[in-house]
Amino acid sequence: MNSLSTSELPHPDRPYDVVLLGATGFVGALTAAYLADHAPAGLRWALAGRNTGKLDALRDSLPGGERPDVVRADVTDPASLRDLAARTRVLATAVGPYLTYGEAVVAACAESGTDCLDLTGEPEFVDLMYLRHHARARETGARLVHSCGFDSVPHDLGVLFTVRQLPEGVPLTVDGYVRVSGAPSGGTLASALTQVARGPRMLAAARDRRRREPRPTARRTSAPLAAPRFAPEVGAWALPLPTVDPQVVCRSARALDRYGPDFRYRHYAAVRRLPVALASVAGTAALVAAAQVPPVRHWLSGRLVSGDGPSAERRARSWFSVRFVGEGGGRRVFTEVTGGDPGYDETAKIFAEAALALAFDDLPPTAGQVTPAVAMGDALTDRLRAAGIGFRVAASQDR
Repeated sequence: MNSLSTSELPHPDRPYDVVLLGATGFVGALTAAYLADHAPAGLRWALAGRNTGKLDALRDSLPGGERPDVVRADVTDPASLRDLAARTRVLATAVGPYLTYGEAVVAACAESGTDCLDLTGEPEFVDLMYLRHHARARETGARLVHSCGFDSVPHDLGVLFTVRQLPEGVPLTVDGYVRVSGAPSGGTLASALTQVARGPRMLAAARDRRRREPRPTARRTSAPLAAPRFAPEVGAWALPLPTVDPQVVCRSARALDRYGPDFRYRHYAAVRRLPVALASVAGTAALVAAAQVPPVRHWLSGRLVSGDGPSAERRARSWFSVRFVGEGGGRRVFTEVTGGDPGYDETAKIFAEAALALAFDDLPPTAGQVTPAVAMGDALTDRLRAAGIGFRVAASQDR
């Protein structure tokens, strides 16, 4: 936390610095435990949700001494969300799928000038929130920061970290190669199935955003979906990952001059063995096809109940690594972002530290829908490094 006193922070008269909405869900409970164990002294925070009995039980189970308050709020009750947003400086929502449950939270925060962050990996939701609430958030000073978990902080901040190792004012390219070992939760599966079932609507929202969003005229940015290939620079088969991550990276590059006059990012899954790579492509294609059939999609969603997730023992064995290869101005760098269980333990850590960064760190002045790199940048990178997530330069060379 920086040296600002509470009276110097935005909305000092509000009773809470941070409110965690959806705290009894799987990632929400992990985030609450992390906050309780790592919160700075004097943090004014609360757990929010519709079931106060479950919230009380969660609060009683948390580590640490000072307990958070419990506040009732329901994502299906916009009035309760407006009241909640008006009582806090930062509202972190872990209630997904966000296309179903997220907009009322964003709307309440945009209206009340409250910083809002979430864990969405749903591109359609992000685009719709820009179209519907970005302008109002800019007027009120609210920062709407989506994708503040494994989607997409390690990738967004990892690219920013890589760009900082390269010369300024020259065209830059960065390729990201993702390797993970982990298991999904019910909420993640539901979000993924919803997303792939809404292809035409997702593309329509993206087109509407492109028509309305201002773009830099003197600089170019792109995030093309590249073909599968063997990548000798990482010794693995590179499979294009059509996730929200490259979109987030590209938006950061448009907003920040440090990415140079012409920036390109490509995003891959790195798979060591060819048979596994082929099976991954086939499995993804089968999932996308199955998600188009409602009865099959509902059956798949039922395999994991929302709120369930992998055991602590399974999460302890999980890990992630994102290797970046950046080039520009005659220089090539290899960087890496690493951590433990990507979907849950590290996502909870990232989510909590992002909320604390928005609440307390001395950040660049921004408002409206902004990316993690634009909103928090180096401050969040420093927090995550202190919390055990690795950001390192593996190698660099002049070319």
